[in-house]
Amino acid sequence: MSENDAVATFWELARVHAKLNLSAAYFGPTPLDSVPPPAWSFGADAAQADELLDLVLAGTKTATASALWDYEADDEPLPEQGALSIILDGAGRPRALIESTEVEVVPFDEVGEEHARLEGEGDLSLAYWREVHERFFTDTASHDHGFATDMPVVCERFRVLYSDEG
Repeated sequence: MSENDAVATFWELARVHAKLNLSAAYFGPTPLDSVPPPAWSFGADAAQADELLDLVLAGTKTATASALWDYEADDEPLPEQGALSIILDGAGRPRALIESTEVEVVPFDEVGEEHARLEGEGDLSLAYWREVHERFFTDTASHDHGFATDMPVVCERFRVLYSDEG
């Protein structure tokens, strides 16, 4: 099964379990009935994707952060409140459907302790978050701005609507 087929199959199951478009009988189909949300994985490689997905599935990770400059360099739209995403594991298999619940852009050095804790990584401290994310934003940048302590960071909170773990 191709990745696209796996995503489409997962989406069919996830949208039913997440009770999306319950009013279809009254108002007809919506775009969600035919077009799955974007599918992507956390992290920079397969091992990191699996590690971070495990935190999501355990309920430990309910937030993520990305460099705004990467969105701009890749000409990608920013996530928005209410947006859905299918999260892939390191092998590209769809594993969870999430909904963005809050999105804000703040300078790197103004990301707070609560956001660091909600990312669910390491010792949950802001110091750990800053160390890991400075390295991540430097190593994986698709832009040419380099790293800056005041660089704009997209801080996103989300909730899991459905996972293949039930």
